[in-house]
Amino acid sequence: MFARLRRTRQNPLMRDMLRETSLKLSDLIYPLFVVENEGVKDEIASMPGVFRFSIDEILKECEILKKLGIKSILLFGVPALKDSIGSDALSNDGIIARTLRAIKQNFANDFVLITDLCFCEYTDHGHCGILNPNGAVDNDATLEISAKQALIHANSGADIIAPSGMMDGIIATLRKALDENAFKNLPLMAYSTKFASAYYGPFRDAAGSAPNFGDRKSYQMDPANAREALRESLEDEAQGADILMVKPALAYLDIISKLKQNTLLPICAYNVSGEYALLKAGAKLGVIDYERVMVETLLGIKRAGADMIITYHAKEMAQILNNA
Repeated sequence: MFARLRRTRQNPLMRDMLRETSLKLSDLIYPLFVVENEGVKDEIASMPGVFRFSIDEILKECEILKKLGIKSILLFGVPALKDSIGSDALSNDGIIARTLRAIKQNFANDFVLITDLCFCEYTDHGHCGILNPNGAVDNDATLEISAKQALIHANSGADIIAPSGMMDGIIATLRKALDENAFKNLPLMAYSTKFASAYYGPFRDAAGSAPNFGDRKSYQMDPANAREALRESLEDEAQGADILMVKPALAYLDIISKLKQNTLLPICAYNVSGEYALLKAGAKLGVIDYERVMVETLLGIKRAGADMIITYHAKEMAQILNNA
């Protein structure tokens, strides 16, 4: 006697009925890169179909996202001028502050606006905070300016703040600053387990955020370490994070799964630029069925335990879901 598992796969209706994992529009978070000037829609060479937008063009993009049913956006600012402390990020008239106000003015409550809070896009050295005289990132000095950046995002209309710099104590610092300034109900999405990954290459092209020297291995996670990865996320949970994140996704599905078993908080996975670029390259070469591989990839991330996915595939996935 043996199990006949094929009994429940005999037709599409039965397979649909018994499907364990599904994707829906509300799972998708679409990243957007904002630059200065007007009329800018600049395709990123290493990420076909992904663009840098000026604020006026990003409003047009938001119209498209609204029609597709995408309701969550992650904003990255790419300022024209960068300096040693990322001054644009500390200005009420900085690129992200102006973008938040423009989207809120034109789309009110149509989107959940998530802001990436970091300094690598804003500094001339490309590191994620203030440097000490030895050229290393000063953790505690960076916490101070991160709190200032968070309050600018909050006052400009952010619905969720996502600190990505991997500074020790960042969640506790931001939670305290927000709570003391009438933003007790503003959630924090922690980049709680962020690896020092080679999959970020195309993003650094998009944001102009590659370090001018050294690397980020002193503050981002060693890809070899699973126990430390879990510890990082649980520490952020203890400090008051509302959502935990694993970044990247595909090489770290085991980390998503382990985290799911150890927390009751929602988990976000970041399907990063290099993962997206690889699928696009495979499609261009004709070696994969791009649409099927994309869907399978996102399903795999969801099946591993992610409750939401930041992905550059969001618009394409939304089209598929809308036509289903």
